[in-house]
Amino acid sequence: MKFLPFYLFAFLPFTLSAQEGGISQKMLDEIQKERRMGPGDRALVNAIAGNSIDNLAVNHGNAGSFDTHFSVETKRQSITDQKSSGRCWMFSGMNVLRGDFNLRTDSLYTDLSQAYLFFWDQLEKANLMLQGVIDTGSKPIDDVRVQFFFRSPIGDGGTFCGVADLADKYGMVPSEVMPESFSSDNTSKARQLISSKLREYGLQLREMVQKGKKTSALVKAKERMLSQIYHMLQYTIGNPPEKFTYAFKNSKGEAVGQPKEYTPMTFYKELTGGRQLNGTFIMVMNDPRRDYYKTYEVEYDRHTYDGHNWKYVNLPMDDIEQMAIQALKAGHKLYSSYDVGKMLDRKRGYADTENFDYGSLFGTTFPMAKAERISTFDSGSTHAMTLCAVDLDSNGKAVKWKVENSWGADWGQKGYLIMTDRWLREYMFRLVVPNEYVPEKVKQAWQTQPVMVMPEDPLFLPDE
Repeated sequence: MKFLPFYLFAFLPFTLSAQEGGISQKMLDEIQKERRMGPGDRALVNAIAGNSIDNLAVNHGNAGSFDTHFSVETKRQSITDQKSSGRCWMFSGMNVLRGDFNLRTDSLYTDLSQAYLFFWDQLEKANLMLQGVIDTGSKPIDDVRVQFFFRSPIGDGGTFCGVADLADKYGMVPSEVMPESFSSDNTSKARQLISSKLREYGLQLREMVQKGKKTSALVKAKERMLSQIYHMLQYTIGNPPEKFTYAFKNSKGEAVGQPKEYTPMTFYKELTGGRQLNGTFIMVMNDPRRDYYKTYEVEYDRHTYDGHNWKYVNLPMDDIEQMAIQALKAGHKLYSSYDVGKMLDRKRGYADTENFDYGSLFGTTFPMAKAERISTFDSGSTHAMTLCAVDLDSNGKAVKWKVENSWGADWGQKGYLIMTDRWLREYMFRLVVPNEYVPEKVKQAWQTQPVMVMPEDPLFLPDE
């Protein structure tokens, strides 16, 4: 049998081959025929290749100045900055507490230490991972629940439920008592190293379970492992104080009265007027895929062992907006979360569904509804912010909203983001409402047996 020299293969005709389900030569020919470029297309290729898509898709009819007046607005407070961390949920939750403290005292202000609560958050997440590995230790390593713990042993994200559980258990401290560290502002490297250590420990615990070790031995091993994680957190975030001396401040930053000695828990009680957070609020969500006026609970939330699973009532946006308006009118700031990257003009700090026209730029449309975007992982809650104002028309309907963001005072509208009502209805997901502004129908739903839902759902990614 004779073989052609290798170099001659370069001159043989080439046809695309594909197995069933692949891209065949015929299919490719049809695609290329339909999408053959003309002069206008080539101009777009050059423009898109050398420019930001957002800059090219700006809807100039919507790019002018916009009204910044709000008919209902809560008291202003200092803007925070989460830096290069995914702790928006903690910053937003603490903004709510600072706002309520100022509302109650009328003249006193304080800044709170996110680093302090983040220390305990990371330790409890490490415990969730290790205990979860123990509880699933007899399952194969590729089991979906086992992979859930090993895939992301520890992370920055969370929700207001986490703020409530952590604060009720560990208290709080002012920011000057435990300031931010480099690693609390820039969490990626410490998270990577701690995650690696937890995966190593997880394998050791699985081996102990499969060898039939007693529960007492597993508990002792986990305690030793958590001790090492605690040590790493001390070095990267700081050592949590057990007591400190502090005086609250007025709006000018001046100390009011004589400094007092506090523990984190006594300070927290003074901040909240002696009450705990759990039991004082209801979380509501808008998920058009699921039945409304029903309560759901997310299995294996970060507080499964050390607090409460994440629980919420699913409601239509009309109901959510009415509760928000009533609470804002009473002066309360509110924890809320959004798919913040969608249709956001970062330069102006303005979110509107008409900010960009991507469809015209690419000669197509993007017609998916909210439920379809959630189901296909195209949309979900990505960022928590503090709802602080609403502008109402003459009929009491919301026209636009404003939130305190945690990206620093130089971002957007001097640290604030303004969003139209039509944008909020599409891209808002969660709201935490004080009990006194929750209608009886929603309270009754909150008391029913919750439907358990899986943490892998696209809507249950933690706010970052």
